[in-house]
Formats: sequence, C-alpha cells, structure tokens
Amino acid sequence: MPIRIGVGGWTYEPWRGTFYPSDLAQKRELEYASRRLTSIEINGTYYGSQKPASFAKWRDETPDDFVFSVKAPRYAMNRTVLAGAGSSIERFFAGGVMELKEKLGAINWQFLPSKKFDPPDFEAFLKLLPRQAAGRELRHVVEVRHDSFRTQAFVALLREYGVGVVIAGDSRYPQIADATAPFFYARIMGTQPTEECGYSAAALDLWASRARAMASGSEAPGLERVLPEGADGVPRDVYLYVIGGHKVQNPVAAASLMRRLA
Repeated sequence: MPIRIGVGGWTYEPWRGTFYPSDLAQKRELEYASRRLTSIEINGTYYGSQKPASFAKWRDETPDDFVFSVKAPRYAMNRTVLAGAGSSIERFFAGGVMELKEKLGAINWQFLPSKKFDPPDFEAFLKLLPRQAAGRELRHVVEVRHDSFRTQAFVALLREYGVGVVIAGDSRYPQIADATAPFFYARIMGTQPTEECGYSAAALDLWASRARAMASGSEAPGLERVLPEGADGVPRDVYLYVIGGHKVQNPVAAASLMRRLA
C-alpha cells in the first residue's frame, strides 16, 4: 500500500538555502518540494479560506502521483458545541478544496489541546463530515490532543464512521495508534537542531519500520494503542508528515525517511 511522506506547508523562509536552492524563485518552491517528497499537508486552510484557483494551481504544479492532505478550518473545531459546525464544514467543501481532485488525500480536523471528549457531541460532529464531495470519496482524520480521548469509546466511534486518528509522534500529546480507518496518518514532531537529518539514524530507521508495518497491517513497534488487540493484518495507506520540532530540519528528515522506504 502507498506510504506518503512529507512536511507541513512549503513556504518557510529558513528552508531557502537549506532545503531549497538559494537561487530558486519562490514561486517554484512547491514545484521543487513536490518532486522530492510524495505529499504535503496544506496548513494555511486551517487559518483562512483559499481561492479555488489556488487549489487548482497547486494541483497542476505537482506530479501526477503527488497527494495533498488538508487541514480543515479551525472555525469548525474551535467551538463549545461541535454539533453546530455544519455551516462551517459546508463552506469549506464549497470553497474550492475539491479543485485538488485526485490529489486530495486526507482532511485533518485538528482540535485544541483543551477540547475534551464528549461522546454524544463528538458523534454529532462525525455525522456532519461528508463521505463524498464532487463525486470523490473523502478521507477524514481527527487530531485530538486531550487525554480524555484515550478511551475505547472514542476508538469504537471512529471505527463506526471510518474516520482516522492522527498518531502524534515524539510529542507531548497523547498517542492513539489504533486502526480506525482504511489508512494511518502520523504527524511526527521530534526533529532536533543537533541532528544533521533532524532525527538520529536510529530514530529514522524506527519510523521507517513503523511506516512499513502500518502499510502491511503488521505490528508497528513502540506505538501506543488504546485497545490491547494486536495488528489486524489489513494493509492500509500511510500518510506521515514531519511537523514541528526543529522545523528547518523537517524536509531533510522527510527525505531521509523516503530513502529508507525506497
């Protein structure tokens, strides 16, 4: 099954002269990044709407087998009552994101660390997530950051609706690595300025072995699940993004993972 490796966004000034050649025009940065990585998580959509023409431009600038994941707008998640997010969700899908067409990967619904698990309200939110749009099947993943979500009830709810859960790697956030959807979605946040490739060789080897295991349906070493069950043997797509940490090193860490998985 496909393993997609990438970073969050592609516009970051410290990457110029480190990841990007110093003489590369800024307007060509996505073109360059998309030929060295296999996916990028679009983060700007979390903070505000983008023009349909922008999504279409990004689609056309990238290789045929490239995939974008997209962070959903914060207005849908940063609210007391999630059941009232319907209009925000509708505006998001009507706002141009479907112009990515076949290059749309998963949609990440990221919640604040203060948001606690309220089973009825969270299920009401999941019911609002469309299963398809513009004739395309959609993949949803939720990024929860409060310990109250580490429950069997939460995992069961995600499985009922076929929604993934972000695996928080090397971070202070709770880790939930249970299989709940036809894909895994990991965001690893532990790059260090003291490591030439962001991570040590041993840490990169470990994450590469985890990605292979998740893709093949076997046991991924060292990841924390809520349920005690073992791996189910079902192959799944994998999205893995190097996010946060020492951000200037994230592209080289992602590229190093790709070499290990080649």
